[in-house]
Amino acid sequence: MTQIREASADPVAAPFFLPLQLRGLTIRNRIAMAPMTREFSPGGIPGPDVADYYQKRAAGGVGLIVTEGTGIDHPVSVDGTSIPQLHGEASLAGWKAVIDAVHAQGAAIVPQLWHQGCLRDPLRSAYPEQAGHRPSGLWGTPGLVSYEPDYIARVSGPTEPMTDEEIADVIAAFARSARNAAAIGFDGIAIHGAHGYLIDTFFWRDTNRRTDRWGGDARARAAFGVEVVRAIRREIGEAMPIIFRFSQHKQQDYKARFADTPEELGIILGALSDAGVDLFDASSRRFDMAVFEGSDLTLSGWARKLTGKPSMAVGGIGLNNWLQDTFKGRGETIAVNNLDEVRRLYDRGMFDMIAVGRALISDPQWVMKMRSGEAFVPYDVTSLGRLT
Repeated sequence: MTQIREASADPVAAPFFLPLQLRGLTIRNRIAMAPMTREFSPGGIPGPDVADYYQKRAAGGVGLIVTEGTGIDHPVSVDGTSIPQLHGEASLAGWKAVIDAVHAQGAAIVPQLWHQGCLRDPLRSAYPEQAGHRPSGLWGTPGLVSYEPDYIARVSGPTEPMTDEEIADVIAAFARSARNAAAIGFDGIAIHGAHGYLIDTFFWRDTNRRTDRWGGDARARAAFGVEVVRAIRREIGEAMPIIFRFSQHKQQDYKARFADTPEELGIILGALSDAGVDLFDASSRRFDMAVFEGSDLTLSGWARKLTGKPSMAVGGIGLNNWLQDTFKGRGETIAVNNLDEVRRLYDRGMFDMIAVGRALISDPQWVMKMRSGEAFVPYDVTSLGRLT
């Protein structure tokens, strides 16, 4: 196992190297590798290059790795045929090699279970004749988006709402994949409930206009996510933690939100917390963004305040801009040391962990540099296009 230097030369970073306990899991520090879609698993099978990729970040000092979004055991969960999956003998064997490599370096690892819902592009998938799942058959009202107009025109038309049978099948698929993950040695489960993917479209009133038990007020719109969490908890038992990613913004509209008030947010997050979520991964365009008018609390700060559960902040830590600026080439993405601001918010009780994405893809040793106070290496945007 790689020995992580004990002494910290940078007092600003020191609190982030304290352990964190989530149920039966002790995480060696409070820095996570954020889930970042890579699509380097042909046929849904992570190979030795994927194991090496995650091992390097574990060796670099990360406490917790949240894997890239991983397709659940359902035929229309994801689109790209090189997105990893959590079912099938070969895929599970590939993930077992990843887990062993990460554990050998002393880090914990959880898979992010993913159903893309209406954002699944059938033409990229193994089942192009099947549309993605939608609570009410709606894609969402396009607003501030990063998608190209031809994609929106092609996929945004209405489809059939999900039936009760389809809803039950997807919940069961989440549970099967969680059971698979536990069986091969993952340390917990992360659920993708953000960014306009399936679970999030049940939260969002623009895409959930159902009049049955799955739609209506905030508590009813939380019901699908709640049942996913409950089903997973039944499969994995009480010792393994569940992490839930949520966001206000949607890829259909970055200005959209599913909760207009703290009270509405509290109803949804509270229901998820009661169902068994242990840590809320609050995904924001920037980690320091305020959410509601009249308060400077961030999304992670509200999650912690409203539920009493630990939260994790993500969005631009170590960089000067947000994710879509990098993807769309809007200005230069520059490595910056914004740890003073991260620490200030941590000291105010805004979050318990931080998640780092692009900066860790560019530099596997980012955590070591954070701890020692070394200068960060210049950001390498080409790292997004390869697995190193």
